[in-house]
Amino acid sequence: MFKVTIKQIDPPQEEEILVKCHEITDEVLSVVDKLKSGESYILASRDGETFRIPAKDVFYAESVDNKTFIYLKQSVLDTKLKLYEIEEQSRGTKLFRCSKSMIVNIAKIRSVTSSVNGRLEAKLLNGEVVIISRQYVSAFKKKIGM
Repeated sequence: MFKVTIKQIDPPQEEEILVKCHEITDEVLSVVDKLKSGESYILASRDGETFRIPAKDVFYAESVDNKTFIYLKQSVLDTKLKLYEIEEQSRGTKLFRCSKSMIVNIAKIRSVTSSVNGRLEAKLLNGEVVIISRQYVSAFKKKIGM
């Protein structure tokens, strides 16, 4: 990964962020974009085209057979990112790890009901249903204030 250093300065010194890297990668550009805009983006592609998807537009992300898919309201894209990388890039957003293979946007959840074995079933605004695994239930309840 990379080293992060934070140094507090006194006014009137100008605040600045300096990025030092060996290579300007998609990950570096994503971090810089987030710093500039204050919004988190996920790079995803479909039919050979790459798109910057705002994290707030993602309904959920799922990893299947070592491939990661990003589900939007009415479309599905794939990404080269692993779920843990999506989690890191989207810190401070509504994206929440709900199982070993899935991240859900809690802002896109319409309702939650109890399921078997201590799991929760979350119905999304687009009608899809996502299961919140037992090991993530307490963190989920804390995050949404249940």
